Amino acid sequence: MADSRDRRRRPVAALRRLAARALRTARRLRPRSVRARATLGATTVVALALGAASFALLGVLDGNLVRGAQADAEQQALATAALAASGRLEPVLAPGRGADFLQVVDAHGRVLAASPDLLGRPALTPSRPGKPGTVRGTWKGGAARGGHRHRVVQVTTVTGQGLVTVYAGTSLRQADTADETITAALAVVVPLLVLTVGFVTWRVTGWALRPVEAIRDEVAEISERDLHRRVPVPRSQDEIARLAATMNATLDRLEAAGIRQRRFIADASHELRSPITVLRTQLEVARAHPDPALWGELVGGALEDTVRLQDLASDLLLLARLDTSEPAPAEAVDLAAVARGAARARGGDRIPVELEMADEATVRGSTLWLSRLVTNLLDNAQRHAVTRVRLSLRADAVRGAAVLEVRDDGPGIAPADRERVFERFTRLDDARSRDEGGTGLGLAIARDIATRLGGTLAVADSPKGARLVARLPLDA
Repeated sequence: MADSRDRRRRPVAALRRLAARALRTARRLRPRSVRARATLGATTVVALALGAASFALLGVLDGNLVRGAQADAEQQALATAALAASGRLEPVLAPGRGADFLQVVDAHGRVLAASPDLLGRPALTPSRPGKPGTVRGTWKGGAARGGHRHRVVQVTTVTGQGLVTVYAGTSLRQADTADETITAALAVVVPLLVLTVGFVTWRVTGWALRPVEAIRDEVAEISERDLHRRVPVPRSQDEIARLAATMNATLDRLEAAGIRQRRFIADASHELRSPITVLRTQLEVARAHPDPALWGELVGGALEDTVRLQDLASDLLLLARLDTSEPAPAEAVDLAAVARGAARARGGDRIPVELEMADEATVRGSTLWLSRLVTNLLDNAQRHAVTRVRLSLRADAVRGAAVLEVRDDGPGIAPADRERVFERFTRLDDARSRDEGGTGLGLAIARDIATRLGGTLAVADSPKGARLVARLPLDA
């Protein structure tokens, strides 16, 4: 029993292996390039279309010729049947225009009359109709009809001697000749057309894809040190030209990001080097002069530099998180409460913060990010203000944004510096001192936070001092 089952399974397994082998072969033979696939697709479609058109043409032509021959034969058969019914039938029949032969047979198979080429011949068909009527058909071969097809009309009528059948045949020589001629012509023309379409498609596709190959070659040569290079943009205003323009725009962004990253690393190294050097110097002095009277001053200075290092490291880590592609937090946060909390924490500062708050302004973000945004703006304003800092918040229902403004009465920001102040490690001329100017990351962090949350931060016009305006989308 097991052997019989094994014998039955062997053919099935062999067929599966054969099918798998055929599938692997088809996959290997499948065109790989766009050029080859486009050429194969175009030639296949054209070949199918021309094949269908050829069959349709042959069918229509053959049908028209057959219908014409049938009309002539039917007219001759009806006229002969009328003679037989009236008893005026002659033994020898002369075929009229369009008919090649005639034969009249009675119900017993006797030939009553025939055209000259069928005299002395038996009945064309042994079958006998049992009732009057007309039958149309195409006959092929036979000694009486030659090697071509014939369209034969068979008319059976009632006479005084019983049922009589008239056979009238018309040669389809013209139809056969036309079919053969057109078939031979199509057998030559269709492959030539398919080959022509394949050749033209191959050349045109190659010409169209030449800019893509040039773009690929150029991109393959671009490394992290060659981001200044750009791909060639073809003159044609087509999809490939737009692809090249988009690729160049991407390379522009990559180059700008690379320059920004290198500048950021250089500036960060420089900013970290100074407090580390001062801290090391203070520790070396404390070690070289173990005088307890000096330890308090040295430890205090070291602590200040340590705090500065901690703040700078915290800013750098936050900037690194802001630069990542991770999605921004999207919690519902009351910006008015965050702003009040930031201002309340500065109640004992040298320059207090005046508040003009909306009752509520809910935005999407995180309390930590929004608190850092407000804190950095207030730090910048208090650092440069003379006597006054004002923090205001309102909800712009028309534009669907919460508008946060921070104003001070300090020296202000020149129009030429309104974008530069948001660059990392940027200090204006009146803020060069690290003791007063900070690290130069506060406004950069604030803008990055606003941007990541879908808003903006910019310097606005102000009659006196500086005015920074942040717009954040309201939570719908």
